[in-house]
Amino acid sequence: MSSTDGPAEPYDPAEPYGRGETDGPLEAGGTAGAGPEERLARLGGSWTWLLGSAVGTLVPGVLVLVWPDGTLHVLAVLIGLYLLVTGGFRFVAAFAREHGDRHTGLFVAVLYILAGVLCLRHPLQTIAALSLITGAVWLVTGLLTGWAALAAKGMPHRGFVLGVSALGVVAGVIVLALPSESAVALTRLLGLWLVLLGVAELVLALVRRSAVGRARSGAGPHPAPV
Repeated sequence: MSSTDGPAEPYDPAEPYGRGETDGPLEAGGTAGAGPEERLARLGGSWTWLLGSAVGTLVPGVLVLVWPDGTLHVLAVLIGLYLLVTGGFRFVAAFAREHGDRHTGLFVAVLYILAGVLCLRHPLQTIAALSLITGAVWLVTGLLTGWAALAAKGMPHRGFVLGVSALGVVAGVIVLALPSESAVALTRLLGLWLVLLGVAELVLALVRRSAVGRARSGAGPHPAPV
């Protein structure tokens, strides 16, 4: 799509990772003459960016599950890196939102990044600290995503987005409620929830890709929001 078609369509606030009019930032003519903010908006709204976020969640989840007997330091590093990477993805994706909704996305991104830094700090690498930090991030993010989805009553796939937000809320509550003494149980639970959340993001990315494909085949001028 040419960048001369006018301003991007309003972003649906219930979409967790933004919206874009192309399938990637490097599509021919998609970013020609665009400013840094518009480039970030196109990048953050592409389905490939959402796919990258899903991979960034799945990989540490799989590693935690296949290596449940790893040391607490290794677990803290994996969780910390996951939070930092996800925060980076969400920071860029926030630019695909309307200015009024962008602040929420940026807040979530900063929350992930701060939580990742805390997990990597040696004095906080305890079972209780990891469960508190990770559970709180998932709980807050799930609540914000669910609230945004409820506010956007006409959004396609709204039920699925609500389901993903509910998954995050449940993950946060369970991790926060888990006894801090159970290191093995916490490790397996964190890995399981990372995989489940990563799969949910992967499905969102595929839905987004399908919408882009329908738009390119002439079904409409813009892909429907995920």
